[in-house]
Amino acid sequence: MDFGFFVSLLILSLFFKLFTCQLPNTDEFYVSDFLKKMGSNSTLSYNSSASVCSWEGVHCDTKKENIIGFEASGLGLSGLIPDFTIGKLTQLQSLDLSKNKITALPSDLWSLGSLKSLNLSSNQISGSLPNSIGNFGLLEVIDLSGNNFSGEIPAAISSLVSLQILKFSGNGFEGSIPTGILSWQSLVSLDLSANRLNGSLPDGFGAAFPKLKTLNFARNEIYGRVTDFVEMKSLTSLNISGNLFNGSVMDVFQGQLEVIDLGKNQFGGHISQVQFNSTYKWSHLVFLDLSENQLSGEIFLDLSQAQNLRHLNLAYNRFARQKFPRIGMLLGLEYLNLSKTNLIGHISGEISQLSYLRALDISSNHLAGQIPSLNNKSLKILDVSHNNLSGEIPISLLEKLLSMERYNFSYNNLTLCASGFSPETFETAFYGSLNSCPIPANPVLFKRRANRRKGFKLALALTISMVCFLAGLLFLAVGCRRKSRTWVVKQPSYKEEQNISGPFSFQTDSTTWVADVKQATSVPVVIFEKPLLNITFADLLSATSNFDRGTLLAEGKFGPVYRGFLPRGIHVAVKVLVHGSTLTDQEAARELEYLGRIKHPNLVPLTGYCLAGDQRIAIYDYMDNGNLQNLLHDLPLGVQATEDWSTDTWEEDNNGIQNISSEGRLTTWAFRHKIALGTARALAFLHHGCSPPIIHRDVKASSVYLDLNLEPRLSDFGLAKIFGTGLEDEIARGSPGYVPPEFSQPECDAPTPKSDVYCFGVVLFELITGKEPVGDDYLEDQEANLVSWVRGLVRKNQGSNAIDPKIRDTGPEYQMEEVLKIGYLCTADLPTKRPSMQQIVGLLKDIEPRASR
Repeated sequence: MDFGFFVSLLILSLFFKLFTCQLPNTDEFYVSDFLKKMGSNSTLSYNSSASVCSWEGVHCDTKKENIIGFEASGLGLSGLIPDFTIGKLTQLQSLDLSKNKITALPSDLWSLGSLKSLNLSSNQISGSLPNSIGNFGLLEVIDLSGNNFSGEIPAAISSLVSLQILKFSGNGFEGSIPTGILSWQSLVSLDLSANRLNGSLPDGFGAAFPKLKTLNFARNEIYGRVTDFVEMKSLTSLNISGNLFNGSVMDVFQGQLEVIDLGKNQFGGHISQVQFNSTYKWSHLVFLDLSENQLSGEIFLDLSQAQNLRHLNLAYNRFARQKFPRIGMLLGLEYLNLSKTNLIGHISGEISQLSYLRALDISSNHLAGQIPSLNNKSLKILDVSHNNLSGEIPISLLEKLLSMERYNFSYNNLTLCASGFSPETFETAFYGSLNSCPIPANPVLFKRRANRRKGFKLALALTISMVCFLAGLLFLAVGCRRKSRTWVVKQPSYKEEQNISGPFSFQTDSTTWVADVKQATSVPVVIFEKPLLNITFADLLSATSNFDRGTLLAEGKFGPVYRGFLPRGIHVAVKVLVHGSTLTDQEAARELEYLGRIKHPNLVPLTGYCLAGDQRIAIYDYMDNGNLQNLLHDLPLGVQATEDWSTDTWEEDNNGIQNISSEGRLTTWAFRHKIALGTARALAFLHHGCSPPIIHRDVKASSVYLDLNLEPRLSDFGLAKIFGTGLEDEIARGSPGYVPPEFSQPECDAPTPKSDVYCFGVVLFELITGKEPVGDDYLEDQEANLVSWVRGLVRKNQGSNAIDPKIRDTGPEYQMEEVLKIGYLCTADLPTKRPSMQQIVGLLKDIEPRASR
């Protein structure tokens, strides 16, 4: 054999061996290059003296030839992942890049067909999720939560037939839930919470997941009924809070559920019968939240079977008045919230037996008597505000206050003279003077801070007001000592005057209306949640002092609105639809009954109605904090000039929204955004969540109200239909400054959802500028209005010049400019160029201030 040929053969053999030995080092190069280019703060680095398989976070196959697992969580990685790095780890089965600052993914990532687990959570990845995700046919776990993904979830995701865990929470995914997920037979956990998903659940959703244990759809815009989940027999945790689900909650209590969170939806009906559902084992239940719905009847009568319950929240529903529920058997309870559940009587002493209780909120009820001795060693949060409590605060509780995180005793009649509070402690939970007993406790004014120029005047005014207030209390105490109880027990009632007869005539500043009622006690008032309550037109007369001007709240397009208290303390706003209706009594009643069933957290609920002759009277829940028109364009009580009402009068808290009055809150960007988003959600529900869709027809600042919790609620929806054709001309004319341009066209037939969108755009302009739609000084142009002025500035990229000075420094200015751009889209001349309300909700959520999320 030729020696040269032998040498060549030897060289080729050595080269082949060298090449095959370098295969593991190929993966090593890709990982090392990835870490270097992504700016890792880890001590990991390329080290030729140590095998890549020995690096922390790197896992190789049994032959040490290929990397099959790579964990780089929290290493400070940032920016775009470059191609030809981890996307070339062809045998990779598990990849964890969570808790970094990654902004985009490489195109070759989607070629990793062996991947079984992918965790990219808590990064900054934006853009849409590509259809290439369908390449991961073996994927069992995927976590993309806490990023900035947007667009629809791609249909190609249906290819992930082996999927067991999916977490997409905290992104901007929109559109409906794809039907392709119904093929995931192995799914155990599904989390799509905190996105912008909408629409209903796919048909057959409940039966599609035989192994599903955890389901979280919280904080979306999804609608449907609990029956969609009934067939999920393996489910142990269900969270659909903050959506648009409705119907009865009865059916959800089935199987072996441990966590049930249905809060902030539209569920109604009675829940007291749930305990008799024999298919459900209460002993499994650990977490129950039914808050902020429309539940009625009585709270669970007996919770003795739920002895493992740790969290119970029934706050803000429409329960009937009832005594404090029996909770002494819930010995493991850690969180209890029964605020605004219509509780009467005394606070149950059983609370003291709950040794693990950390948070107790029983505010906004009708509780009286003394606060019991709360010996709960773990108690950190306590709120008993807005009740009728009296007497001393127990010594055992006073000793705990310094170690508690938060407490509120305000709006009660507590005696505090001997309580020994320090001034600092007193200011955090009470309002009043240490020298006065009992004290009207109100924490609102303690958030105020004296203006440097006007502090002395403000202090003097408060001092004089307090002296007058205390003098008035003393006068009332002396003068009413003998007959106060008689006044409370015996109030004048029109029901007692059985002979009172009509017709009745009432006058306001703009109209005179007549109720052609012969016998006031013979005309019934329908209250939806209290069908057995015997209320008549006589009670409306009594509640409104015979529709006296002193009870008049406003006069709108539909008629005057009065404030009143019906029997059993039902606080209502009574709207008289004075223009007359072309509908018969039966047709009008049917329409009002339908409107009464429409529930949404951002709509003013219709409580009931009365047909008094030709007059249709709509009865609403009273909104404690007025409407947006009053708050934006009317001066707060006691303020003499606009310049006296500025942001430096108020102290900011960490959330950007202060614990102060509605007028003060309105000087923050976060609160105005909250109003915009809530109103948009209400309109989106009317347009897209009701069948047939409801067109509001008169959206404006005065139709946006703020409830007791300063949540925005849209009023007057659906009223136009009550009039039949009797109000078409009036509606078509619109309200000054809110009239869409198409209304001036002769071929315009009737209002559409896009005309509502235009009006909502005007409201957005008002929120950002603080100006009225018409009448303000718009650059001395007599023909200009708010819409033309703002649109002109936005077109010139000068939107910042329109921002209200009161809110300019309370949040990111670019977010306020973005809202002006959304308003610009809404007020387009052509209705077809305006976005839908669903799209507007998504746009507003995209720029939601972080503190309000």
